[in-house]
Amino acid sequence: MLTYPQFDPVMISLGPLQLRWYGMMYVFGILSGWLLGRYRATKPWNKMTPKRMDDFLTWAILGVVLGGRIGYVLFYNPSFYLANPLRIFAVWEGGMSFHGGCLGVLLACWLFGRAHDMTFPEVGDFVSPLVPPGLFFGRIGNFINGELWGRYTDLPWAMPFPGAGGLPRHPSQLYEAALEGALLFVIVWVYSAKPRPKGCVGALFLLGYGLFRFLVEFAREPDRQLGFVALHWMSMGQVLCLPMILFGAGWLIWAYRKSA
Repeated sequence: MLTYPQFDPVMISLGPLQLRWYGMMYVFGILSGWLLGRYRATKPWNKMTPKRMDDFLTWAILGVVLGGRIGYVLFYNPSFYLANPLRIFAVWEGGMSFHGGCLGVLLACWLFGRAHDMTFPEVGDFVSPLVPPGLFFGRIGNFINGELWGRYTDLPWAMPFPGAGGLPRHPSQLYEAALEGALLFVIVWVYSAKPRPKGCVGALFLLGYGLFRFLVEFAREPDRQLGFVALHWMSMGQVLCLPMILFGAGWLIWAYRKSA
């Protein structure tokens, strides 16, 4: 069993101003996506330009933050936030939903495409390879916060997390960082290195994320306020991943058959 490193969630304190690691992980994720996007925008086979990438950054930030927070409130703890509406704005406490953030970014892609003469699949294909690094940093933020820990296990790399009853648990945040962040980035980035059928880069991202998240949820402790929400073994995260898996796989099959 490993010992969980006791992180101070505050990175820097300047009087009443506190800079928290969790928030900085979002900064690192956005910065990495922006830099990768500017590099990707130099490729001649897409309509995005470095200038357009700069413009899209604002749309993406709004989609991630608003969608992620609203998604968490609606999917994971609506009764709590209905009783404590002001806590909705306390994003420094954690509580962001990837699926909500994904919906927010999809909406941003659609609106951005309409404003810049790009189709929704074109924007989605461009943006998808930029997302996994942000997921990596986000999961590292969850680990630093000591939240979203895994289920009990006696594996040698298990660790007891604060507030988790002292039991050794899967460091599921690190599993997700490795799969949804690092490995998914390699897969989607390599696949997107040359032109593909329209929408297929985005579809591969949805399929890959859905599969990786679905698998890791077997090691992750279900949200306490929800427990298992379907079939006595499926978590909310798994339920929300099913449409991603089905849509991603279906689009890939359809697109390649159409282009054959």
